Amino acid sequence: MINISTKFERPDPDLVKQLSTFSSATIHEAQGRLGALDSTIKPVDHRMKLCGPAFTVVCAPRDNLMLQTAIHYAGPGDVIVVSGGAYAEAGSFGDVLANACQAKGLGGLITDTGVRDTEDLRALGFPVFSHSVCIKGTVKETVGPVCEPITVGGQVVRPGDVVSADADGVVVVRRENLAEVIAASQQRVDTEAEFIAAYRSGKTVAEICNLMPMLAAKGIVINE
Repeated sequence: MINISTKFERPDPDLVKQLSTFSSATIHEAQGRLGALDSTIKPVDHRMKLCGPAFTVVCAPRDNLMLQTAIHYAGPGDVIVVSGGAYAEAGSFGDVLANACQAKGLGGLITDTGVRDTEDLRALGFPVFSHSVCIKGTVKETVGPVCEPITVGGQVVRPGDVVSADADGVVVVRRENLAEVIAASQQRVDTEAEFIAAYRSGKTVAEICNLMPMLAAKGIVINE
């Protein structure tokens, strides 16, 4: 007998909402350039965004039995995160399952395998981030873990960690680090706003970034 637990500690919804205001790149940089999933995992529509607690599941390649199981047990706002062996040649998720997810109020899907029916997914607007787009079908044969730590896109994702994604990519933030990462992200946004204001006032990149001493220290001589 295989026991599957579907219970885990979810993050504070207010903190998730605050994190959602920052881009994936900002979050990644703010937490010390950590947490970025492989750059091959991208949205099926560049306008798609998501931010929510990870509901993790492991699927065998070309098998979506446990993905459907995860969809059944996930709650509103949860983001299904699938470790499917980074197998590109399978379309394990499409418009029918996306409608099932949307009807339950789920926050999105992130998978290291393939999806299909992308025109319908774009029209539906349910956020889907995948390793590939592939029309090849799947089976429902192999059982696997649900709501356990998984490895996807080169990162360990635990149930209840927060995944945030946009057109640039996907980043994971540890549940216990949320408040700290939010503060660091805001600080980064404020600093970048100061840079932009300085550039628009007429200052140069060399002035703002103190480039000349760095170049000189590396032996660069510039003849103007």
